[in-house]
Amino acid sequence: MARYPKIEPYDHGMLDVGDGNRVYWETSGNPRGKPAVVLHGGPGSGAGPNLRRYFDPDAYRIVLLDQRGAGRSTPPASDPATDMGVNTTAHLMADLERLRTHLGIERWLVWGASWGSVLGLRYAQTHPGVVSELVLTAVATGSRAEVALLTRGLGQFFPEAHARFLAALPAGERDGNLAAACNRLLESPDPQVRERAAKAWTDWETASIPAPPGSVARFQDPVFRMGFARTVTHYWGNDHFLGGEDGGEGAVLRDAHLLRGVPGTLVQGSLDFGNLLGIVWRLHHAWPDSELTIVDEAGHDAGDMGDDALVAATDRYARRGA
Repeated sequence: MARYPKIEPYDHGMLDVGDGNRVYWETSGNPRGKPAVVLHGGPGSGAGPNLRRYFDPDAYRIVLLDQRGAGRSTPPASDPATDMGVNTTAHLMADLERLRTHLGIERWLVWGASWGSVLGLRYAQTHPGVVSELVLTAVATGSRAEVALLTRGLGQFFPEAHARFLAALPAGERDGNLAAACNRLLESPDPQVRERAAKAWTDWETASIPAPPGSVARFQDPVFRMGFARTVTHYWGNDHFLGGEDGGEGAVLRDAHLLRGVPGTLVQGSLDFGNLLGIVWRLHHAWPDSELTIVDEAGHDAGDMGDDALVAATDRYARRGA
């Protein structure tokens, strides 16, 4: 089962969400179809056109948006003058509600990848009644333990790349929250300091995907690289603005019981490094209405078999109606 053919939006706009921010949105597919909103990863990656292809365009009204500071939304996080203090999980969820109301949607399916899965889960937990189903891949929950794994724990698997990453940070901050330390450099008034920090961050992400050097094309764009690194480290360095830890777990796992009654599909590559903490397994078992598909020999991107499972899920949920 392949993804659906490429389609173009039938409508788009810039929504004023306050705080000087305007969020780009677009709709494609069937204007009278089942509403679905797509939450991109990063944070800060922006929404690409291929994300539309996980949905039957005859059955779905597909909503894509670029979250604050990302993609076509303004002002961009790559601009050092952009205030990141008004870019938090609470702000992004409020933006979703404003967009849902603007588009006249009562309930929608929420599709999310990586960071988008964190945002989608927390949105469903805190806005009961507006999420009809969840379809999530490269699943994460935004806990402090996950950030520690991805910024420090993976250093034992990629020691040379991690040593380079640490060397780019101030010596006195290499034992603390590495994302926060990098973010402080990215907020420097010195553009050269910011540029070095952005490259150090994306070089580490590239090494830990893992991917050959220079293979992640978007990281070669200095504007994208800056906005992405600034946004990711802003969230990762602040517990994803989820209210901190609770008994060693983040808020999303702690509140998994709030998802009761919301059908969900989780699609995860068996080699996704997040699995080292058992996150997706723990979430699935704490959320009785979820189903979990593990794709063998796949990583954070679950590949063609993961795409098949994601399309099968949206097809199945389309039959449930709005």
